Amino acid sequence: MSLYVFALLIGIVAGLRAFTAPAVVSWAAYLGWIDLGNTWAGFMGATVTPWIFTVLAAIELVTDQLPNTPSRKVPPQFAARIISGAFSGAVLGVAGGSWIGGLIAGAIGAVIGTLGGAAVRGWLAGLFRSDRPAALIEDAVAILGGLWIVWAFV
Repeated sequence: MSLYVFALLIGIVAGLRAFTAPAVVSWAAYLGWIDLGNTWAGFMGATVTPWIFTVLAAIELVTDQLPNTPSRKVPPQFAARIISGAFSGAVLGVAGGSWIGGLIAGAIGAVIGTLGGAAVRGWLAGLFRSDRPAALIEDAVAILGGLWIVWAFV
């Protein structure tokens, strides 16, 4: 698959869970699955970076379950997901030779993931008559999908 497909897919993950995308990309860099070398994105492979993003992703997984958490479609949350998707796509783009293309594909993926994820979660919540199982499925898709994306990108 091409860099742009992987960047789009990691953007979709960011649309589902904003911090999961940079967390899995950072782990891929730290583990040497992607080579960021001496680039602006090199810090993603530093020892502490994946741990920071993992803690943030874990906090996001918990806060997503809270009843007063705002919709992902309100401007601040939507913007955060687009920024996360663009950033994560750009990091993959650095490894693949086109960070600008990765940035654009990641941002587009984040819009798809944000809107599509909200629609699917709403549909699943209706099926289950509860949001929690739908949220847990979305968590699993984001985490496992993100891990598959960075593993397959190699």
